[in-house]
Order: sequence, then structure tokens, then C-alpha cells
Amino acid sequence: MGFFNRLKESLSKTRQGLVEKIENLITGRQVIDESLYEELEEALIGADVGVETSLELMETLRRRVKEQKLRDPARLKPLLQELITDELGTGDSSLNRGGPPTVILVVGVNGVGKTTTIGKLAYYYKTRGERVLLGAADTFRAAAIDQLEIWGRRVGVDVIKHREGSDPAAVAYDALQAARARKMDMLIIDTAGRLHTKSNLMEELKKIRRVLGRELPGAPHEVLLVLDATTGQNAISQARLFSEATGVTGIVLTKLDGTARGGVIIGIRRMLNIPVKFIGIGEGVEDLQPFNPQEFAAALFD
Repeated sequence: MGFFNRLKESLSKTRQGLVEKIENLITGRQVIDESLYEELEEALIGADVGVETSLELMETLRRRVKEQKLRDPARLKPLLQELITDELGTGDSSLNRGGPPTVILVVGVNGVGKTTTIGKLAYYYKTRGERVLLGAADTFRAAAIDQLEIWGRRVGVDVIKHREGSDPAAVAYDALQAARARKMDMLIIDTAGRLHTKSNLMEELKKIRRVLGRELPGAPHEVLLVLDATTGQNAISQARLFSEATGVTGIVLTKLDGTARGGVIIGIRRMLNIPVKFIGIGEGVEDLQPFNPQEFAAALFD
């Protein structure tokens, strides 16, 4: 099964919660009136698109309907698909490159699939001919270091680590030195995600950034924030917190296959103005792929 078909399958719950509701609201309606707009707005909010984003989408929909002098409610579904595609398509989803090596700092709370995402990112770039090294800068949990090493062995890339409790910035420094010495194309660095000590965590992340930038101007070239789609609107508040501290450059949205809340991806784009760069749609090593907004919207509305 190709990635597009797997994407369609993974979005089935979101499709039921959003697109099928839109279809049910439109079917049998004779006119486009205010009550229809209100019900469509409720459907968007219910799919975790977010209140503010849903309101703005409806305002744009009203304007387009008026401009195009539409009368048939059936015309609203393709128009909504077009609006959502436009919403998702703003911002560059390609990876910022620099170095060598290109340095990617991966951030996010525990439990979102951060370390797994790093392993899959390493696999994605390695299979495309890149030389990849991993840095285990989540030294708060021994399990995080072990998990990253397991992924490193699985995909065939080395991991630079210190013992549990070490200075994360020192790990990042050593990982960068090793990546340069070994002439790596890419260095991907794991970080801690313990929000219950968030002020300490954010200072730690800022220090890692400073150390990397001092050793390699422009690094980190990407700060990727991993978000769990099943958390819905909580993902947006997490994104705000990490963006303030680390200057997030891109989002990786995981677990889209297990949720009806996939609409949150639309709210993330509108509310945060941060491009979604990768999406995860399953447990398999190949189930993390670059985000294509047109493909996503087509899979959602198909």
C-alpha cells in the first residue's frame, strides 16, 4: 500500500468526525443560509480545528460564497477543501539545511513519540543516502538514552551519549564534534521533555542552542517540535510554550492514525504560523513522511 492510501486510512477517524459531518449537513439542504454556516462551524470545532480558526474559516467561506454567487449547498464541500488546503499550504515544509552537518534539535513533552520520531527521521534520511548521527541529550531519563540506542541499532546509525544526569549541552557539544570529525551530513539531537520543571527545561534548551550556535554558526538549522495529534488543542498550548523558548522552526505531528482530532493540524498552522514538516501515521519505520498539504487535504476529503 502506497503512502497516500495509508494516509487516507489513517485519517479515517478524522474524516468521520469532520468530512462526513460536513456531507451530512449539506445533503438535502436547498439553500445556503446562516444556520448551515453555524452547523459547519460546530463541525470544525468538534474536529479540534479550534474555535478561532473555525470562525475565520467560516468568515472566508461566507465571503467566497458571496463573491462566487453560490446557491447550491453541495458546492460548499469542495470550497471548504480548497480553503483548508490553502490554510495548510502556507509556510515551507522543506527542511532547512546548513553545515555540514545539518543540525536538527528535536523537542517536545514526554509521551508524544519524540525518540521514536528521531529514529524514523534517521531512517528516512539514511535511506536517501545521508550520513546521520544521533545525540542523546535527554539525560534526565536513562530510558530515553536506552530507547535512542535501540533505534540507532535498528536503523543502523551511531548514537553519541553520556551517562544519565550529565549536562545535556555537553552531550550536544560532543555530538557536534563527532559529526564534524566523521563528516556526517546530519546530526539529530534528542532533548528532555519534562514540563513539570518547565523553567529548568527551557533554560536547558536555550543553553543547548547557544552551545551549538557557538560551535557551528547557524546551528541548530531546525528545531522540530513533536506533537501528539490525539491531544487536540493541548498540542497548540505545548507548541506556544516551546516556541517561546526554542524558536521552533517546524512541527512533526504524530499519531494521526489513532485519533479523530486530526483537524488540529489546521489550527496549528493558523494559530502558530509554524510549518508542519513531517507527519506520523503509524508504528512502522516508514510511517513518518514529509508533510504535503495538498496530499493531506485530498486524503482527508477523498
